[in-house]
Amino acid sequence: MTPNPRKILVTSALPYANGAIHIGHLVEYIQTDIWVRYQKLRGHECYYVCADDAHGTPIMLRAQQEQITPEQLIGRVYQEHTADFSGFAIQFDNYHSTHSPENQHFANLIYQRLNSKGYILRKQISQAYDPVKQMFLPDRFIRGECPRCGAADQYGDSCEVCGATYAPTDLKNPRSALSGATPEERESEHFFVNLSDFQDMLSTWANQGALQEEVINKLNEWFETGLQPWDVSRDAPYFGFEIPDQPNKYFYVWLDAPIGYMASFKNLCDKKGLDFDSFWGADSDAELYHFIGKDIIYFHALFWPAMLTGADFRKPTALCVHGFLTVNGQKMSKSRGTFIMARTYLEHLNPEYLRYYFAAKLNGKVEDIDLSLEDFQNRVNADLVGKVVNIASRCAGFITKRFNSQLAAQLPDPELYQQFLARADAIAEAYEVRDYARGVREIMALADRANQYIDEYKPWVLAKEEGKDAELQAVCTQGLNLFRVLLGYLAPIVPVMEEKVEQFFACPLTWAPEPLLAHNIEKFTPLMQRVERKDIDAMIDASKDSLAATMPAPEAASAPAVAIDPIADTIDYELFSKVDLRIAEIVNAEHVDKAKKLLRLTLNIGEDKPRTVFAGIKEAYQPEDLIGRLTVMVANLAPRQMPFGLSEGMVLAAGPGKKDLWILSPDTGAQAGMRVK
Repeated sequence: MTPNPRKILVTSALPYANGAIHIGHLVEYIQTDIWVRYQKLRGHECYYVCADDAHGTPIMLRAQQEQITPEQLIGRVYQEHTADFSGFAIQFDNYHSTHSPENQHFANLIYQRLNSKGYILRKQISQAYDPVKQMFLPDRFIRGECPRCGAADQYGDSCEVCGATYAPTDLKNPRSALSGATPEERESEHFFVNLSDFQDMLSTWANQGALQEEVINKLNEWFETGLQPWDVSRDAPYFGFEIPDQPNKYFYVWLDAPIGYMASFKNLCDKKGLDFDSFWGADSDAELYHFIGKDIIYFHALFWPAMLTGADFRKPTALCVHGFLTVNGQKMSKSRGTFIMARTYLEHLNPEYLRYYFAAKLNGKVEDIDLSLEDFQNRVNADLVGKVVNIASRCAGFITKRFNSQLAAQLPDPELYQQFLARADAIAEAYEVRDYARGVREIMALADRANQYIDEYKPWVLAKEEGKDAELQAVCTQGLNLFRVLLGYLAPIVPVMEEKVEQFFACPLTWAPEPLLAHNIEKFTPLMQRVERKDIDAMIDASKDSLAATMPAPEAASAPAVAIDPIADTIDYELFSKVDLRIAEIVNAEHVDKAKKLLRLTLNIGEDKPRTVFAGIKEAYQPEDLIGRLTVMVANLAPRQMPFGLSEGMVLAAGPGKKDLWILSPDTGAQAGMRVK
């Protein structure tokens, strides 16, 4: 037991209850779980809580699309999430939901305390309103042209082309992503937390060890420009908690989402008889750590500590921020099969392969990590199977067969054993600062030393020589004890293997243990199989298939375009069949002023009036060469307002681009308006 046990509460960011867990999410939960398991292994009072983030417009809309209630949707997703986490041995002390009585209680309490102290501002704001859906539109449900660079089809709050951020009302030629209608501007009263009241406190807190250097630098940029009031309300219809005494006004999901940390812990306290205030009270001496991704720093480093301070609760001890995951050096891709769902991985590979590989990559910094599938296979096979498990497999059989499963009474090389224990502090320090990669390197260096010892004394040779039984037993006892130390160090990373090793030794694993001598062990069984390339390939193939099969259908017939997951690369046949491809006759073509790549095409597709389409083929064709040609166009693509006019479809062409583009002329006999099958 640790002489001075700490009281620690740990959280991971709440997964949104609108989709499945994928391996990108798992970086955070595995990182957190390893840290929590390490703290518990060292004897500290440590609790790990999390919850589903269950509120907001996307959940409301998805439930409508599936013709179920939001409660049914979040209930189903809750079961899926908890099953996936369990499959990866992620062990929460409590997993809850933000759609809970505890969360409503604390959301109301924090809001009322902020309001009573004058931290809540009220003001009329102008918002985009969808007249078809009869609802105010969240920023991400508005699309249009960037007010800075003019890029088309950008979100209502930021441009993915130039990186600009702006208000949805600044967007040019906006349209609703739900109905395709042009949003109307309507006024509504909203409630804001006045963050500027907390700027001095936040700056002090951020620069006193609570944040990594990269995060502090980002926050200091925000402090320099000044903090703006934070809108914490939304108008009905909205799936969430109604603001007390404010009919048809709801708490914004980002107000009650972090409060879910408190709610989940309160739920645990009620089950276990724990003292909630000793962890969350303003004078608490417990430690509070939030593990999050770098994309939600603003909410956790500004909004959250401001809310807590204003409502007389404690601030986090630290934020532990990590980067994103790439696969084979690229963003996860559905078409390449590298957008891998947790469930798909579990159906093909041992979860501890991924736990170990992530640990070997994570260094406690705000850096992206890459899952190279070739390196993944090689490293797991070389380290876990070839080095660590190999130690036990080379020694255990001799003990069970030749010595009635009993270890020797003494170690032949106690100094070597002490050298292994001497690395405990360095490995512990690596775990503590979340530099798991350094800890893994330390452990694998010891594994190499253990294998060198076994290679030096060759128990398989001793077993064949007369009069060497005592030496054989001693050498194997030494090897198994070194293996036991290594598994104690690795236990937070490979908890399933830890349980198997504890069964093998018939005693628990501990940190830097005394040697196990004159002790009976159980029969050794294989602890881990090698990673096979065929299993990785099967997982990749299954990812392509499963993701294509689950691609969402359009929300409604009035939707402006086929509703595809914005990060998807593939669609299934049913979805593709909704695309209306028509033979089109190019009846006119002309240059577009001030456009480097576009031609304005007038197309006849057999309707009463021709269509106008702007096509980026200017470098490949002269306008006069196109007149009279036949091409294929997407006829049911939603019209898009461009600076040069309204584009009423899309022309299909083939080629790598620029001059190498070819209009696809149909076979002789095709007529304008014919559908392409």
